[in-house]
Amino acid sequence: MLVLPIRVCSGTLALALLLVVPRAIAMDAGPAATAGAFAQAPSPQAIAEYKRKLQEYLEARAAFEQDAGAYWNAIADKRRGRNAKRRERQQITLDDYVLTQPPLYEGPKRPVDPSPEPETPPRERKRIPVVADLLRAANEHFQFAPQRPANEFDFKRAYARVASAAGLTREQAVRVYSFETGGNGNHDMQSGLSASRPGSRAISTAIGYNQLLTTNTVELLAEQGHDIVRALTEKAAHLSGPPRKAMDHKLAVLKRMVAFARSVPDEWAAHERLANTPQGWALHSMVLDIDVGPLLQTHKLLTSVIFARNKGFTRPLTAAELEMMNLTGDGTGFDMVTMPQAMREMVPTANFFQRSGYERNPVAIRHNTVAKLLAVTDARMDTNSSNQGARELAAAF
Repeated sequence: MLVLPIRVCSGTLALALLLVVPRAIAMDAGPAATAGAFAQAPSPQAIAEYKRKLQEYLEARAAFEQDAGAYWNAIADKRRGRNAKRRERQQITLDDYVLTQPPLYEGPKRPVDPSPEPETPPRERKRIPVVADLLRAANEHFQFAPQRPANEFDFKRAYARVASAAGLTREQAVRVYSFETGGNGNHDMQSGLSASRPGSRAISTAIGYNQLLTTNTVELLAEQGHDIVRALTEKAAHLSGPPRKAMDHKLAVLKRMVAFARSVPDEWAAHERLANTPQGWALHSMVLDIDVGPLLQTHKLLTSVIFARNKGFTRPLTAAELEMMNLTGDGTGFDMVTMPQAMREMVPTANFFQRSGYERNPVAIRHNTVAKLLAVTDARMDTNSSNQGARELAAAF
């Protein structure tokens, strides 16, 4: 992401200086370097000790993997069973969950090989597009620049207006915002990046009040794009002059973006492939637009509300329950939301994850039952709702 011409030039200069070092000095360094290499070679005793510890580690790890594999296979089997029962409209009981916690590896650590390791090039980081990349892609592929707010409160006001009209409550919107952004996030806040932490790096493409991923945006445009186009068309009908011309251009671009999002099957994997292209980055730039962004953010939460309602869930979702559906997906989140409190106290969070996702999620591991996970979510919402950004969003309603 950073271009470092000075560092490149310095490297070139250093290489040039090395090339003009007298040959005699370079030759004198040879025996010393060879002696150093021999001095670093591990002793036979060190190698034997390493091999012994390595064998102990491999045996302990193999035993753990056998237990862990059986556990996560049981998790998958129970999940398939619950899905089948739901299709048949049968009641879900405690027997439909794994009620023990995942096994933890408690054996020896992998020993360090005393032999010198061959030099390997550093692993290249996966490129994560940031806001500047999204804006560049929108300009290059759609000849469009999102309409940014004059100030952050304008965006909050637009979001509150759209969310209220869609039926979201102030509590739901503000508390989800507080959880996702820490209660101070701007409309262009990206996960991992912070102005208060120089040198911080983006850790995902999640942006905005609800931290939408690039794939979320592609999916929302594919599934809700026609509704978003209709909303902007109605808004355009009340405009004239330059604002109407700008809105007409925005609508034309939006229709092209919706067509692009709908050019693949309506599946997460297919949307993810589009999201990882420059055109997908361009679609994600719409999260920043003061007209389209609030609609995308609202639809992300509204689809969960509608999903629960269509499943016969009549009471309003709490903000923490809505966040569970927002984070884990509607089907998985609904599984937790519909669980009676007594069951929430007993069912491990591992039931709602794949193994790789669970092992990378310290929050789900520490707060390892449904009740604990919902409680810590609520607690974080409580704390962050008092921050300035959350108070401003509440006032916008």
